[in-house]
Amino acid sequence: MQQRPAPEQIIFSTKDSSGKIYIREQQGYFQRIRRSLGTVLMLLFVLLPWLNYQGMQAIQLDVAQQRFFIFGQVLVPQDLLIIALLFTLAAFALFYLTKLYGRVWCGYTCPQTVWTLLFVWLERRIEGSHSQSKALDKAPWHAVKITKKVLKHSSWLLVSLFSALVFIAYFVPVRSLYSDFFSLNSSATVYGWVWFFTACTYINAGLIREKMCLHMCPYARFQSAMFETATKLVTYDAARGEQRGARKRQQAKAAGLGDCVDCELCVQVCPVGIDIRQGLQYECINCGLCIDACDQTMRHFNYPTGLIRYQGEPAEQSPWRRHLGYSSALALTLLAIVGWGYQWQNTELSISRDRQALFRVTSEGITENTFTLHISNKQQQARQYQLHINGLSTPQLIGSNLISLNPAEQRQHIISIAVADAATGAYSPFTLQLTDIVSGETVNASSRFYYPR
Repeated sequence: MQQRPAPEQIIFSTKDSSGKIYIREQQGYFQRIRRSLGTVLMLLFVLLPWLNYQGMQAIQLDVAQQRFFIFGQVLVPQDLLIIALLFTLAAFALFYLTKLYGRVWCGYTCPQTVWTLLFVWLERRIEGSHSQSKALDKAPWHAVKITKKVLKHSSWLLVSLFSALVFIAYFVPVRSLYSDFFSLNSSATVYGWVWFFTACTYINAGLIREKMCLHMCPYARFQSAMFETATKLVTYDAARGEQRGARKRQQAKAAGLGDCVDCELCVQVCPVGIDIRQGLQYECINCGLCIDACDQTMRHFNYPTGLIRYQGEPAEQSPWRRHLGYSSALALTLLAIVGWGYQWQNTELSISRDRQALFRVTSEGITENTFTLHISNKQQQARQYQLHINGLSTPQLIGSNLISLNPAEQRQHIISIAVADAATGAYSPFTLQLTDIVSGETVNASSRFYYPR
């Protein structure tokens, strides 16, 4: 088994990152995986806003009203603990995946990588191969060059605009977004955010590309702290490949030469422009494109594949200890999500007292307390509720005990409770019960009823 580079052999920067990297197109096993994943994720991103549930957009975040609609349920700011738990779960899953397989998230599913490779695909269709694109950039300006550059950047801007509109569709009703946008009927806020995200996509995926990963993304900086000797990273087998040297396909391998034919395809296909043969480098996103390129060359020369491959050393810890930490964190987070879902209700009720007076005594000797109810209907259908008072002796609710709320409505409802018989103490605890007339679901809120001493 090939040995990992010693610490002094690990290279942290192998190139001048200021120049443009001309990425060569490559086919192969890992490229098919990437394109399949990218296609599925892109389709989900585009189609989810169009999904309807119970006659309404299934997923929408209404920032103005501070409500998150998701498959018939409405989450209000008090419910955002679930968002924090989901992000925590995703973070632990990402860290666990990094421990096992390095930066495969960056290489296969990160939006920066997916959009960058999409933009590179458009560039190859318009400007030709990577060498033709490089020659075009070096050539003086002429009609063909101007035409190709205009087509390329126009296609990038159209993809960027479409991506921005899809993203905004998660915040604005999608069935009116596109028609209003192109008919100039959208608000200035919508236009501002669409053009902002269009510019971000165009700059990130079209102009700066790998520099986003190298210099701006924090994950690229701390991910190496999660590596261990057993982490499967893209690795060049130097013992088998060296001494490298060029040769013809049918030519017998000269004495002293390894399997590496020094074709440099592994460098030409790399999205971040590194030479994996120089050792472990933090720029590597574990995308496997160099593996596909090298395996293709090995097959042409009738050599065994795997000169460049995913490889890790034997784990220093037993399997259960190696997986215990992140598995436990994931399990605990999942339990917290299940617990939150178990106690979550479609209706939220809280109660607060009138701050002007603890109580009021009428001329008939009846004691009244005033309260403000805060009620949220977290469903996308109108609901009618019935209010009950438990825990007080002969309570009388002044006004109607029926409350109607529109879909996703939050309301303050003021009530007064009257009690004729004075209690022996200064106050009596009681519970308000709000019952959904249709479903029978109940929610409770507790408070105190105060009496004159």
